Amino acid sequence: MKNVQIIIITGLSGSGKSVALAALEDAGFYCVDNMPAKLLPKFLEMPVEKDERIKGLGFVMDLREKGFLGSFPEIFSKLKTDGYTIEILFLEAEENTIVRRYSQTRRHHPLGQDKTLIEGIRAEIGQMQSIRALSNQVIDTSRYNVHELKSVIFKLVENFIDSSQVQINVISFGFKYGTPHEADLIMDVRFMPNPFFVEHLKSLDGRNEDVKQYVLAKETGRIFLKKFYDLIDFLLPLYEKEGKAYLTIAIGCTGGKHRSVVIADSLYTHMNRPGRSVRLTHRDVDLKL
Repeated sequence: MKNVQIIIITGLSGSGKSVALAALEDAGFYCVDNMPAKLLPKFLEMPVEKDERIKGLGFVMDLREKGFLGSFPEIFSKLKTDGYTIEILFLEAEENTIVRRYSQTRRHHPLGQDKTLIEGIRAEIGQMQSIRALSNQVIDTSRYNVHELKSVIFKLVENFIDSSQVQINVISFGFKYGTPHEADLIMDVRFMPNPFFVEHLKSLDGRNEDVKQYVLAKETGRIFLKKFYDLIDFLLPLYEKEGKAYLTIAIGCTGGKHRSVVIADSLYTHMNRPGRSVRLTHRDVDLKL
């Protein structure tokens, strides 16, 4: 595994390490929470089959392991000497922020058995200074919400992954069969010319070239398509910045057979480019009207 990027997330309890690990997982890393330091070398020695989908390895390691402070520095130094590529991200937050987060989650601080929460936080800050000094990057998460922190992590690892782009699903559907529950954006295209009322087109569907030409024949349809593309192109980078892992765009007409299929196909063609993951589904196209 020496040719695989390894990111170790550590830091203060309540600083957002679980959120950061989830962001790594969304970015294509294989992740393990609460990895014991002494097990890390053994884990890295395990033979694994090459999987292009795995962009790296991510681990959370912290004071939940009792021997962490004593064993980690030596193990880290040896792994670096052995040729492993390891980055350490140290997460911290202001004391009042950590107190607020603990009050919301109602979890126990790992050093709080015989101390108050404040005492446990301050003790951890002192004990973790040696690990903080080893880190490649220190991130203060006090001002970040969950989505902002995920965006920061995506930005940090973008050199190790193909992209931080969202997984896009385009779905055509018929309103008469209900809207897709998973949809993030729904576009109603029932204002467009309906091939259902054209005898020689009625039995066909939106994948047919004659149906496509009929739906997009009028200037209104072409203008709509351009504006719809512009809207999606504007929104996608914003969703990616927010750290969204999946985006489902649903296009609906009455029966899900003609107009929605044409527009979904067109949107898929527009969005499907190298480095972007786009999936197309025609949910209701084969149902009987």
